[in-house]
Order: sequence, then C-alpha cells, then structure tokens
Amino acid sequence: MPSQILIRPAVPADYDTIARITRDAYLAAGYFESADHPYMRQIQDVAGRHAKATIWVAERDSQVVGSVTLAVAGEPYADIARSDELEFRMLVVDPAVQRSGAGKAMVLAIIEHAKALPGVHGVALTTGMTWESAHGLYRKTGFQRVPERDWLVPDTDIKLLVYRQDL
Repeated sequence: MPSQILIRPAVPADYDTIARITRDAYLAAGYFESADHPYMRQIQDVAGRHAKATIWVAERDSQVVGSVTLAVAGEPYADIARSDELEFRMLVVDPAVQRSGAGKAMVLAIIEHAKALPGVHGVALTTGMTWESAHGLYRKTGFQRVPERDWLVPDTDIKLLVYRQDL
C-alpha cells in the first residue's frame, strides 16, 4: 500500500523538481519531441510561473512526485476559466510513480479547494486530444467533456479538449 500523499503549496526549493517532473512527464507521454520546444522551455520556468499563478505539489515520503498549476479567470495562466470557475493546468506526476494515486489526490484536492472559493461553481481544465490516461483520470473524478468549449492552440492546428465539473 503506497504511503499517504500530501498536497501542499509549492515553495522555491521545489522548483527544480517540478521542472524535471513536468519535462519528464510531457516527454514520456510523447506530447513533445524535445525539452527544447518553446512550450517545454516555458513550462520548465517554474519560478516565472509561480510568480503569476498558484502551484501545488504532491508529496509522498518527503519527495515531490507531482505538481499542478491553478488559475482563475483573468489571471495570466487561465486559458479557459470563466468567472465562476477554477482552472487547473499542467497536472503532472513523475513517470516513475504514475498510477500511484498522486494525480487523483491532486484533482480531489483541487475540487475541495474550489468548493471553498466564493463565487466558484465549477472546475475546468484543458487536455490534449490523445492524452488518454489523463482523460480517464478526469472522468473517474467526475469531470465531463464540454466539447463546445474545445479550442485550438493559437497559430497551430493543435486542438485541445475541455472538461468541467460542476460543484
């Protein structure tokens, strides 16, 4: 039985680990060919991201094993959040420990956090079309597809899917 997972706010000492886990998770899943892709460089700038958004980590046995970025409408890291939604992005788990409950623990913590936010009535996220393991996690934790909100990454033909859970 895996030990308990703690979800907590990220601190600067976590940045290098978050960057490594994000890079490794995206590359292992085949989302990008190389860590040199402009988006990959952007998401590995954890300090820059943390200056503009909330970042949480999942920790097991004092080791960071995952992270997620949270945003509300109007914040720089909010792509799709409406005024009554909390959005989460870049949910990643270290490939060495994927399917051990860290992703689910983060999603459940996000939902509980959103319930406590005034005026927030839903949680939304964007995911890639072919990211099947992520789709499964979102469905298992109560999210539903909102295809009318799907969108294209600007200046590309990459379609992103939107999921939402009403609170």
